[in-house]
Amino acid sequence: MLQNNALLSQLKQQIRDTTPRAEGVIKATDRGFGFLETDSGESYFVPPPAMKQVVHGDRVEAIIKEDGDKKSVEPERLIEAGLDRFIARVQNRDGRLAVIPDHPSISNAFKARIKRSLDEDSIADGDWVVARLVRHPLKPDDRAFFSQIEELIARQDDPAVPWRVTLARHALEQASPEAGDEWPLADEGLEREDLTAHAFFTIDAEKTRDMDDALHVEMRPEGGWRLWVAIADPTAYVAEGHAADLEAQTRAFTVYLPGQNVTMLPEVLADDLCSLKEGETRPTLACTLDVNADGSLGEYRFFAAHVRSHARLIYDKVSDWLEGQGEWTPEAGIGEQLKTLEALTEARSAWRAEHALVFKDRPDYVFDLDDAGNVLDVRIEGRRIANRMIEESMIAANACCADLLAAKVGHGIFNVHRAFEPEKADAALEFLAGQQIEIKREALTELPRYRELKRALESRDDAWLDARLRRFQGFTSMSAQPGPHFGLGLAAYATWTSPIRKYGDMVNHRLIKGVLKGEQAPAEASEALTEQLTERRRLNRMAERDVKDWLYVRYLTPAAREQRTFDAEIININRGGMRVRLTANGATAFVPAPLMHSERDKVAIDDKEGRICIADEERYKLGDPLKVVLTEAREETRSLVARPAD
Repeated sequence: MLQNNALLSQLKQQIRDTTPRAEGVIKATDRGFGFLETDSGESYFVPPPAMKQVVHGDRVEAIIKEDGDKKSVEPERLIEAGLDRFIARVQNRDGRLAVIPDHPSISNAFKARIKRSLDEDSIADGDWVVARLVRHPLKPDDRAFFSQIEELIARQDDPAVPWRVTLARHALEQASPEAGDEWPLADEGLEREDLTAHAFFTIDAEKTRDMDDALHVEMRPEGGWRLWVAIADPTAYVAEGHAADLEAQTRAFTVYLPGQNVTMLPEVLADDLCSLKEGETRPTLACTLDVNADGSLGEYRFFAAHVRSHARLIYDKVSDWLEGQGEWTPEAGIGEQLKTLEALTEARSAWRAEHALVFKDRPDYVFDLDDAGNVLDVRIEGRRIANRMIEESMIAANACCADLLAAKVGHGIFNVHRAFEPEKADAALEFLAGQQIEIKREALTELPRYRELKRALESRDDAWLDARLRRFQGFTSMSAQPGPHFGLGLAAYATWTSPIRKYGDMVNHRLIKGVLKGEQAPAEASEALTEQLTERRRLNRMAERDVKDWLYVRYLTPAAREQRTFDAEIININRGGMRVRLTANGATAFVPAPLMHSERDKVAIDDKEGRICIADEERYKLGDPLKVVLTEAREETRSLVARPAD
């Protein structure tokens, strides 16, 4: 008997070894079937019965089945589940509890139980919850999907659903940290210079409460300018290792969402004690920096100071006044400084355009909301002169910080951005060669060469070329070691100007203070910390995008119902269609291939090249402007659907 069992086991193994298999990730469709996409780019059809054993995102090993010249797969073994912790809506039908994941590609309803620590009566049909998948049909000894409800996020009728659900999805905190009212100013052994007589001023948005930078500027007799930059000093209240410091380290950044901010520091610090309010004396970390007449940076000096803001200014009012518009007028001394800062800004911008790099101006889209979170309007805010004045001042101050930390400490929290990741450089070279742009590899990896290349590419003013190149480009990361910032065209860049809202800036403040006190440099930030800062910044940006998508759908539902036409720009092309941005409000919509032509087989999409042909004629490409008709606003997936107006 034992011999027979061994032979049977051996036979099964032989059959398994000779059965063709594929490993890949499940991609679901809204029509019940799906595809298994392998790492090598192959795609296999997954029929509807087999899709009931998997969910979108599962990595599985599957048996390949052939029927004539058609191939399909049957998932056999789960390698990595696509779902673990997820956001869902509760479905309660006659006491039968289930959850439906809040995911555009997952429509499964999973049977569920409620975690013992939760009150069963507190979970109702339609509520939003955090759930976890605890059973999977492809796991040993599991026969079906099963989940556990672990946390109630919001009631179905809660007007704050978009914010609460989005923050929970990205595992971000729902509220600002709690704290007591007692925050004594620490004795750090620093002598603070008294600058309260200097007419410092702040320029912010009208609703800003956490004002962390104030400026004072004068012309130098020998030409050029001297700029004083005073930055709020939360580390004067929060010692390293304090509970508030550890919480700030975990949060890493203040989360800015339309209609709601979740601060990194307790609000009593962020919005009051540290905020550089008009007429209030505040401890600051400050820097004076000289800007030469040609816009280049000269000498700089960091020091601790007490500063009092003499004026709280608003971006639009300052811009209007400098442009000769509006009724608002600053006090004489502040007005003279604003004109001086405007001249400094133009010189700095010109210098950076020639010797570094300048970002293209892109408008900001601002949501006006009522108390219930309904969108009243979406306004376009351009990068006007007042915005540029603050931006140039902060970039100059942060460049000085990077120089100081690199020279005096050897480490810090640096923003490092390489335009092209080394593994993508060869592909980028091949692409550029195809556009008759012959360059050496160093132009993609060495900052001076890259600056030349970037200026040459920008002179072409080719939106398609810009969009295609972005596929090969890298992302900004946080690093303990100095490194180039290709986006700004600078050899090193370290921010210290937003310590109320960025933990990395608090770290840099402490390092600068150590230099001022002549202390031995501490150990550099761990890789775990820099990776966490990078990841939290990514999550914050995703949360901001997700809330905006939700609000856009609500705001544009009437426009979709009326089939309204919008000007748009193509920002992405994939196998299923193209994604466009509506220029009037910044919303993104998807234009599926079937809506481009009544006969789908006449639509040829080259997603690698970013081009779409209709009936063998090129009709669309990345970066093109076009008009689209909004056809659907789907709140369940927070997505907009459009078709070309022509």
